Amino acid sequence: MQRAEGTLVELTPAQIAVLQRLAVRGFQGAAFPLYANAVGVRKGNCAALLAPVAGGMKLVAEPSYLVDGNLSVRVTRGARNYFVWKKKQIEVTPERRAELERFAAGLNELLMLTANLE
Repeated sequence: MQRAEGTLVELTPAQIAVLQRLAVRGFQGAAFPLYANAVGVRKGNCAALLAPVAGGMKLVAEPSYLVDGNLSVRVTRGARNYFVWKKKQIEVTPERRAELERFAAGLNELLMLTANLE
């Protein structure tokens, strides 16, 4: 993994094992240039940032829905919710909310499983 300063960080076998378990379950590696110090993972239209920790990986922030391939934030405008990245926004539909919830639950389950294996 490369940090923003250009130095490489070597992942431990335990951290690599976590990423391999995620890959088996359909999660793919993803690069998010604004977050070069984190390991990005995505599945479908959702993504999350992970950080290496002793014995595995942990979430850096809540998983996010992708807008134009970028991590978004969820905002409320009036009575509606949107996933927003810069000036682009898409409405939070029941389908999108469900996809993000499934993504987060699956990711959390795998990260917890890893923590329990130690």
